[in-house]
Amino acid sequence: MNKQIAESIAAIVNRQLSAQDVEQLLEKPKSLDVGDVAFPCFVLAKIWKKSPQQIAADMAGQLQNDIIHQVQSVGGYVNIFLDQAKVTQQVLSRIMLEQHNYGTNQTKMGTVVLDFSSPNIAKPFSMGHLRSTVIGNALANIAVKNGYQAIRINHLGDWGTQFGKLIVAYQYWGDKQAITASPIEELLKIYVKFHTEAEQDPALNEKARAAFKALEDGDSDALALWQWFRDVSLDEFQTIYQLLGINFDAFTGEAFYNDKMTQVVTELQNKGLLVESDGAYVVEMEEMPPCLITKTDGATLYATRDLAAAFYRQQHYQPNKIFYVVGNEQSLHFKQLFQVIEKMGHAWAEDLQHVPFGMMLKDGKKMSTRKGKVVLLADVLAEAIATAKRNIEDKNPHLQQKDRIAQQVGVGAVIFNDLKYHRLNDIEFSIEQMMNFEGETGPYVQYTYARICSILVKAEAPSQIVKFLSLGQQAWPIVLLLEQFPKVLATAFNQADPSLIAKYALQLARLFNKYYAQQKILADDANQASRLALCHCVALVLKESLALLGIESPENM
Repeated sequence: MNKQIAESIAAIVNRQLSAQDVEQLLEKPKSLDVGDVAFPCFVLAKIWKKSPQQIAADMAGQLQNDIIHQVQSVGGYVNIFLDQAKVTQQVLSRIMLEQHNYGTNQTKMGTVVLDFSSPNIAKPFSMGHLRSTVIGNALANIAVKNGYQAIRINHLGDWGTQFGKLIVAYQYWGDKQAITASPIEELLKIYVKFHTEAEQDPALNEKARAAFKALEDGDSDALALWQWFRDVSLDEFQTIYQLLGINFDAFTGEAFYNDKMTQVVTELQNKGLLVESDGAYVVEMEEMPPCLITKTDGATLYATRDLAAAFYRQQHYQPNKIFYVVGNEQSLHFKQLFQVIEKMGHAWAEDLQHVPFGMMLKDGKKMSTRKGKVVLLADVLAEAIATAKRNIEDKNPHLQQKDRIAQQVGVGAVIFNDLKYHRLNDIEFSIEQMMNFEGETGPYVQYTYARICSILVKAEAPSQIVKFLSLGQQAWPIVLLLEQFPKVLATAFNQADPSLIAKYALQLARLFNKYYAQQKILADDANQASRLALCHCVALVLKESLALLGIESPENM
């Protein structure tokens, strides 16, 4: 719709602004009473040396096309009222034709690799891991909707000095029987104990560094312990991922790149980029601290492994883009990483993008595994599902498949509560807020979808294109919002921002519920088929929006 209007305006201004430029300038008026679309003339005033008011008045007399009903000039704006019947026919018929493919980019755009979730093995899957997990999964879904193949990679934290600490902790305080019975809980207990004891006995940290070096050097006992820690952790993680409905193409963690780092370090040496610094080797950065590649004892670091991972992914997947969905606090690390690859002369460095996000806070502070201050995601999901089950028992005790629907609603509430915020915002953990199923929540959107499904079941709803009659002013805001769905999808991908889709779904649900309160949808009149088609289109877009966020849509609640 905006493209059609932009093309008409570009023609009037003799292409001194392109249709694309005009489309970027189009605005949505604060109220539909003053127009459906507005074009500000201030840019043209600079070009033509005329007042914006004069330009707007001149343009208002010339602007016309099939979907424009009326044009007014107000101040320096051209306010456009659309032909509601024509636009409604255009929008709803397209959705009815394309169904769940509405908004999908059918052009093959290439491949996007997404590095997300990436919990540390031998540590519990806490609420602190939720953000990367659900943001990354939503971005992968959005990438697919925008025409890309998405490769989902779980870059497990399965290497590094923390495993030296864990090995030492196990040697001092480990109980094999207790760990076998309750792996993550017991491993966390001895990990926390290590940090407590190390505050009194700093020599423990030296022992941990030596243990990790032994692990890197292939010591069989150290490797056997590490493999055991990894296996029991993955089993527990998979339970969480299954509940969240998230699948990965690869669980290639940091350890996977152990035999791939030498090649990268050699290339850095050959290109004269490695500089010795107090026995360690670094790459000098512009306007940043040096990037540490190897430590004084020759052990590799986080940056070395991420460099090896970037080169492996580039060679293996040949992606158009790699998203690193990792917290804000790692911003410097990724700036260094990308600059090192750029210094090495690889043009694909510009295809690497850090997608940062704010922290999940508890009492205003970051959750800390080493201090034992964690809230387990499994516990939160279980509580959310139990709360949803109680709500169902209270409001709809005869509902079929109560357990299944309670899971969909409870898990959906936790995911939506995260994704409705812009990813850069910190979120204060509040179980009460997550369990509030009213207002701006996932269950509110799910309930709206279920409500429409019940309406469509009662009537013989049209499943193909109909000739739409006028739906009136009450339905018009819904039609305009439905028309915007493809644009929201494209913007959400370009800005790597799933919250745009969550906010869109909330707005669409609110508009429909307002319409439902004002309009008897099943009234037996000539417009019933058109109203039902509108309901079908809203339900379809709500379901698709939730699916992109990784949330299921029960048809009954």
